Amino acid sequence: MKLLKTSLLALMAIVTFSCSDNDSGTSRVVVSMTDAPGDYDAVNVDVVDVKIKRNAEGGEEEGWESIGGINPGIYNLLDLTGGVSVVLGDAVVPSGYINQIRLVLGTNNTIVVDGVEMPLSTPSAMQSGLKLNLHQELQSGYTYEFLMDFDVDKSIVSAGTSGTYNLKPVIRITSEATSGIIKGKVMNADVAAVASVMVGETEVTANTNEEGVFALHGIPSGTYIVTITPDASSGLNATIVESVVVVNGQVTDIGEITLE
Repeated sequence: MKLLKTSLLALMAIVTFSCSDNDSGTSRVVVSMTDAPGDYDAVNVDVVDVKIKRNAEGGEEEGWESIGGINPGIYNLLDLTGGVSVVLGDAVVPSGYINQIRLVLGTNNTIVVDGVEMPLSTPSAMQSGLKLNLHQELQSGYTYEFLMDFDVDKSIVSAGTSGTYNLKPVIRITSEATSGIIKGKVMNADVAAVASVMVGETEVTANTNEEGVFALHGIPSGTYIVTITPDASSGLNATIVESVVVVNGQVTDIGEITLE
């Protein structure tokens, strides 16, 4: 079963948890996944495992270990909007440095377009997993939450006139210890809208859900401009919210927004 969590749980970026003398050399690692927008009915990904690599030594395929506590299954990425995320793994691991993290997908990936479900072809390289640089030191007795932000729109590639689709995952990984969250609510809940913010040269986006709620994850401390863009067919204008201040490890709520 999908264990959906609201983005508020992602605030526990680094929170101490009690431990005995016997496990004083361990840290808790929680890996979650959320979604950036995509124009499809559903995008179902088959999650098999989450692995970590502690150093850059050895070959590309050496030194990987599952974090354990995995929640494998098929997840519809388009369910993970409006600040909702799913926990892929929650486990206690030996403390120390982590160089990379890896999301391993199975072969049962599908896409639904105009009501028709089709296989979502996955590159053979994904059989061993998509590697993401992490470079995180895990301190003993702390909890670390990492969020994988799966950009659906950039991850799905149409294979020309064949009518097939390929999955080439584009994922940002962030730690809530070194970033914050921007959330808000569009009062025109019947209108599909996308919230966006530029972080350096990267655009971070999030869809509103059925209640008009959105959450932009992995935003480093700073001051930003948030743009709310409604569906073009709505006839409404985009709204810009300026001077949005983000503090690492906190949620910045920009409140209710009415599109004119």
